[in-house]
Amino acid sequence: MAKITLVDDDENIVTSVSLALESHGHTVKAYYDGAAGLAALENDPPDLAILDVKMPRMDGMEVLRRLRRTSDLPVIILTSKDEEIDEILGFNLGADDYMHKPFSQRLLIERVKAVLRRAGADAEEALATPGDTNARALKRGKLTLDPARHDCLWEGKPVKLTVTEFLLLQSLAQRPGFVKSRDNLMDAAYDDQVYVDDRTIDSHIKRMRKKFREVDPEFDGIETLYGVGYRYRET
Repeated sequence: MAKITLVDDDENIVTSVSLALESHGHTVKAYYDGAAGLAALENDPPDLAILDVKMPRMDGMEVLRRLRRTSDLPVIILTSKDEEIDEILGFNLGADDYMHKPFSQRLLIERVKAVLRRAGADAEEALATPGDTNARALKRGKLTLDPARHDCLWEGKPVKLTVTEFLLLQSLAQRPGFVKSRDNLMDAAYDDQVYVDDRTIDSHIKRMRKKFREVDPEFDGIETLYGVGYRYRET
C-alpha cells in the first residue's frame, strides 16, 4: 500500500485520519506544522501528501507552492474554510484534490484511493500489459508523453506535471484537433465519486499552459473554444 505524509496541526484530525488510513494498509507519517512537513516531504517523499491549509510556521498553500518547485507528488488539501477562493488557489498551485472540514473518514479514504489510482500507485494499474494504449509513449508534434514513467517532454525538454495535469493533457493529445468538453476532461482525470466543477478544469489548464510557456514562451498547443471546451493543436 501507499506511504502517506499527513500535515495538520489538529491532533484529533491527525489521530483519526492516521487510524483510518492505517486500517486500509497505508503507512502514515504525521507532522504538526508546515515547515516540518515540507522538510519531510522533500527529504523522504511519500506516495501522497495530505496538507491542512491553516497551520503554524507555514500554511498548507505555501507548503504546496514550495513543493511544486521540485516535485509532482499527489497532494490533497484540507481546509476548515468554506471559501471558494481557497479551492481555486489550491488547484492553481497544483493540488490534485480538495476537501472541506468537517469530512467523513469514508469519503477521505475514497479520495485517497482515487488520487493514488490516478498516480499509478495502485499495483494492478501499475502492471500495464504491453498492449495497453495508456502505457505506451505518445508523440504529438513537439510533445512526448510517457505514462509509464510519468514523463512529459516539449521539444525534448522536461515539463513537470501533476498527476491530474498529465491525465488532462493525455486526454487532449490522444485526439489532436478534436474538442473535449469540460465534462469529457473531468471523466478522464477524476473518478466517478469525485465531483469537480468547470473552474477546476480551467485552473488546471491555466497552470499547464504556464508550465509549458516556461519551456517555450510561444507555446499554444492547448486551445480554448469558449463555451465548448478545449482541444490540443499538434504543432
